[in-house]
Amino acid sequence: MGTGAPRGRRTEGEARPSYRAGRASGPTRRVVCPFPWTCHNAERVEGSMNIYVGNLSYGTTADDLENAFSAHGRVASANVISDKMTGRSRGFGFVEMPDEAEARAAIAALNGTDLGGRSLTVNEARPRAERAGGGGGRGGHGGGGGGGRRSWND
Repeated sequence: MGTGAPRGRRTEGEARPSYRAGRASGPTRRVVCPFPWTCHNAERVEGSMNIYVGNLSYGTTADDLENAFSAHGRVASANVISDKMTGRSRGFGFVEMPDEAEARAAIAALNGTDLGGRSLTVNEARPRAERAGGGGGRGGHGGGGGGGRRSWND
């Protein structure tokens, strides 16, 4: 333990620790989350657009969404959101299109149209709102019990 310098301090001439260890040198590569609506720190590819599709029938699949939107341009991904517990569709989904102009044309063309017997609600997806992490807890109201007799020998 006796290196001469206090812990956490560098001596003169000592190299600064690299926080980029393990990364390749050269230009950094942007990592883009394939499903930005699930990633909190996702980067959007410039020019692409994430589209919200609501009022889906429970039988609508990601393939159905992809087929509907591919008529208006290239589709990077399509996803129908399902309930974690039951696995059943929650009635909405997201489509990502790499070309913003094609995405806007698809929104204009598909908003209000029928898919699976339901009138679609289609618009640009808003970024996911920041939510507090962790479980709900008990709200500071704890304890309880007590009362009744103090001892058996009263």
